[in-house]
Amino acid sequence: MSKLKNCISAVAAGVMSVALALPAAAAPTKFDFWFGLSGDLERVVQTLCKNFNESQKDYEVSCVSQGNYDAALQNTIAAFRAGKQPAIVQVYDVGTATMMLSGAYYPVSKLMSENGYKVKWDDYFPGIARYYATSKGELLSFPFNSSTALLYWNKDAFAKIGKTAAPKTWEEAAEDMKALKGAGYDCPMAINISGNESWQLMEQFSAIHDQPVATKNNGYDGLDARLTVNKTKFVKYVTDLKSWYDQGLIKIKSKDLGQDMVQAFASGDCQMIMTSVGDHGSITKTQKAGMAWDVAELPVYAGTERKNSLVGGASLWVLSGKSADEYKGAAAFLDFIGKPETALFWSTNTGYIPVKKSGFDFMKSSGFYDKAPYKGREVAIASLTASEPTPITRGVRLGSFTQIRAEFGNQMQAIFANKVSVQEGIDNLVKNGDAVLDRFEATYKGKQLP
Repeated sequence: MSKLKNCISAVAAGVMSVALALPAAAAPTKFDFWFGLSGDLERVVQTLCKNFNESQKDYEVSCVSQGNYDAALQNTIAAFRAGKQPAIVQVYDVGTATMMLSGAYYPVSKLMSENGYKVKWDDYFPGIARYYATSKGELLSFPFNSSTALLYWNKDAFAKIGKTAAPKTWEEAAEDMKALKGAGYDCPMAINISGNESWQLMEQFSAIHDQPVATKNNGYDGLDARLTVNKTKFVKYVTDLKSWYDQGLIKIKSKDLGQDMVQAFASGDCQMIMTSVGDHGSITKTQKAGMAWDVAELPVYAGTERKNSLVGGASLWVLSGKSADEYKGAAAFLDFIGKPETALFWSTNTGYIPVKKSGFDFMKSSGFYDKAPYKGREVAIASLTASEPTPITRGVRLGSFTQIRAEFGNQMQAIFANKVSVQEGIDNLVKNGDAVLDRFEATYKGKQLP
């Protein structure tokens, strides 16, 4: 027994001496990531961050929701001025021009190459990557939560009018709405005419019809771009929407009116809506029991050569003024987000679409799109890749664009309330929107978009 005790004592002493000889484990480099999502999406982001932290021991990201996109951008501006900015911030699409002109960022393409990551930038879907890139194609921010608009249609209701497919043209959609009305459906289609719906009603419509929203290739070629939607097919589109509204074929739905259009569709009250693919999951969770529905690309007018739809959502900007170690952590985090496995996790839990071809292929090979509740989301990829982006369909890059969207909402309200004619309302949108652009150009006088 005494020999055994001596042996154990000797082993223990040896272990302690080895432990004392080893250097203490280095603490992970910490860095901050601020984002603008809340609710269930905030939970998913926090899980994503936890997964990154557990995937390696060198870095630790602290992810903090700022409540919404506006707050994320405004809080970051304030923090930057105080020298307390995060390493990474999520900025929504309409904040892109402001970020580009700020000069307060570290281009992600440069960040990744300087930290040893070889990124295949052509793996990103062009319709997504070119929105966040310079005019020369250099990616400045990292595409993150991306979406596009789709037509949602009730298959049960369409079956009652003898149809098994969604309308591909607006002429066909008008006939379907009349038939649905005749079959007893009170709300063949629901729309929302608030400022936020500019994304679907004005910007997406203009893109898939290859119509400009503004001069200078939608603002990509200069801060002196001005709105031009009062001279495009958009006038006919609003004229038709107003006519269908007056005929009772379209209803306006919003939270302010007690039921938004996603709820109206999910409950079976309205038979068609146009909204983000990001709502696919919400409709699946809240739909009327047993209701059969599907999604399709947005209709175009007959004779139109369909172009790619626009990307919406947000991207991740790496901010200047941080340490080399924090930038190494930021690069590792972005590399983690860019992996196909992370794309599968992100799309499964949010409804957003993969931003890379490799992520989309990985999800297809895993059977993601073959079964409910995810079947149909691949239509968003088809819409975004319907064509190579043209100078018009890269996106809309205008300053203070949230104010222009608000003006869109004001004028659409006036048109649908019969306070102004369609042409007068859209002329007002252009006039007042151009005043916003005048102020933005004066603020950044002498600067050029990269």
